[in-house]
Amino acid sequence: MPDTRLPVPVSSRISALDAVVFGVDIQSGDVRGDAPSYAVVAFDGENFDRDVVSYRKLRRLIDREEPAIVATDNVYELAENKDALVRFLGSLPDETRLVQVTGDQQPEPLSRVANRHGVPYGKKPMKEAEAAARLAAANVGYEVAAFTDTTEVKVSRGRSTGSGGWSADRFTRRIHGSVKRRAREVAAALDDAGLDYEMDETEKYGGYSNAVFTVEARPSDIPVSRNRAGDTRTEIQRVRRDGIEFEPLAKRRDHVLVGIDPGTTTAVAIVGLDGGVLDVLSTRTADTARVIEWIIERGRPVVVAADVERMPSTVEKIRRSFSAAGWVPETDLPIDEKQHRTREEGYENDHERDALAAALFAFDDYESRFERIARKVPARVDVGTVIGRVVAGEESVEAVLTDLTEEDESDEDESEHEPRELTPEERRIKRLESRVERLDDHVASLNDTIEEKEATIAEYERELTDARREERREARERREVDRLERENERLETELDDQREETEAIEAKLDRLKELWRLDHSNFADVAEERQGLVPVKPVAKFTKSALREADERWELTTGDVCYLRDASGAGRSTAETLAEREPRIVLKEGGLSEVAREVLFEHDVPTAPADEVTIEELDDLAVARESEVEEAIEGWRERAEERRKEKNESMVDELISEHRAERGEGA
Repeated sequence: MPDTRLPVPVSSRISALDAVVFGVDIQSGDVRGDAPSYAVVAFDGENFDRDVVSYRKLRRLIDREEPAIVATDNVYELAENKDALVRFLGSLPDETRLVQVTGDQQPEPLSRVANRHGVPYGKKPMKEAEAAARLAAANVGYEVAAFTDTTEVKVSRGRSTGSGGWSADRFTRRIHGSVKRRAREVAAALDDAGLDYEMDETEKYGGYSNAVFTVEARPSDIPVSRNRAGDTRTEIQRVRRDGIEFEPLAKRRDHVLVGIDPGTTTAVAIVGLDGGVLDVLSTRTADTARVIEWIIERGRPVVVAADVERMPSTVEKIRRSFSAAGWVPETDLPIDEKQHRTREEGYENDHERDALAAALFAFDDYESRFERIARKVPARVDVGTVIGRVVAGEESVEAVLTDLTEEDESDEDESEHEPRELTPEERRIKRLESRVERLDDHVASLNDTIEEKEATIAEYERELTDARREERREARERREVDRLERENERLETELDDQREETEAIEAKLDRLKELWRLDHSNFADVAEERQGLVPVKPVAKFTKSALREADERWELTTGDVCYLRDASGAGRSTAETLAEREPRIVLKEGGLSEVAREVLFEHDVPTAPADEVTIEELDDLAVARESEVEEAIEGWRERAEERRKEKNESMVDELISEHRAERGEGA
């Protein structure tokens, strides 16, 4: 039995021919319960893949496959209330839409909608999921939206500035400076991407405490990612709508121009009557019928264009299917002209470029005619309808307006009037008169255009000279400003480094002064009750790295009283490192390892538990009473003497045992 489980491969280009749609229907349980399951059908236009998954697996599947549409007959099968539905919408991938195929706020039964559109329907959840996928793929239903296409990017502090201290100002200034630098990086990235945005920053000591960018784009179009690094944090979230809205998938089909590049790879470009590019498609698998279907979904063609002088048969077939006007250039369009005309448009390959160029050059030829027709059309009449009939049907503007007006009047007036049917000759005369009128308008428009262009060329040349001169001046100023800003930033960074170094040196100097007072002149600067004290140099752990750190900080020398805050874990090498410093005594917290104890004993380094001596700590420094230190040293000497005696006795016993053993063998 073939495996029909999800997932299906997802195309990187979403269109009406290759969009992947997930149809979802609840299989068992309830979303308000603990463990609902869902029937899921993935539809790519030709094939179906089916599976039954849990709610959690459904969410993971959507995140991984990123379908173009998640379709269902009731969105509240996926969320228990409006707040949960908003959270669900916010968690969807940027390119995935949630569609309710049964209507908006007052949905119809799925069976009725499926029957209306000729979609197979069954009562089982898997059949309902399949029906939802088919309907959404056919642009039936309403998109459920809770977010706008505006995104907020917020740059803020990544850590708290603290409650104060000797370095609080420097620390706060550094954080606010980091936020300001990160905000500049975000602004530069948005500028490079050509995105419109507004920036609202809060200035604080040393820079910004936060900066909020309101960007007119979706998160997927913004070249900035969420992150938290060191002193800054960057957050990205879409702006919420006032509520949940339902928007129909099927949009109004406007009149358009179509450019087609046929071949092994067929490319189609859709351009509006205003010259704006609406959509582009390239496909190797779709036949002519599928291409026509794709065009129908996007508009009503007025002109169908090709980029070669003789219209290919495939393009002619598509043109006739729409009864549209045809457009071809006088000679095949050169590649450099096509590249120049499409330089500001987005396309993925040369085929799409050629289709775009054909549509745009056709628009250039018809633009003035479109404008003249639009000027003659009253506000209450659809301009696209008039342009379509004048351009494609070769009717005059007046005849079309009269016809449309008569249609409106006939709708208002119940009395019917049957006009006389024109003879073939009269129809031919009418068409020729319309064509003559169109050509006369075109000639007049061309003459006006020539005069306008000749009148403006000289002005453009003067403006170009002035603009180049101004641009050179501004470029010099920008370079100088950039140089001064870089120098200023370098000096600020250098100043911060110098301040940090100065603060570190001052702190070290304070510590050295305190040590000097403890080491010199009978503690002349110490209060009288502190007489008889000896400095103690703390070491965090009994490791080589801790000894090096203490040596750099206190300069461990002969005769020091060392205080090991954690004496455990030291080996022979570490113990020898400490013994080489020849300390007066080592006070320790915790027990020494046997190896370390033996090494210090061999080097005659006294050791004693720290609780035998009263240690008073002054910030990072420490002192102990001289008398207690002497007592601890004397105690160690007594223990060491006993240990030596025990060791000697052990050696004597061992020699006697060995001697007796040798005599026994000799006997």
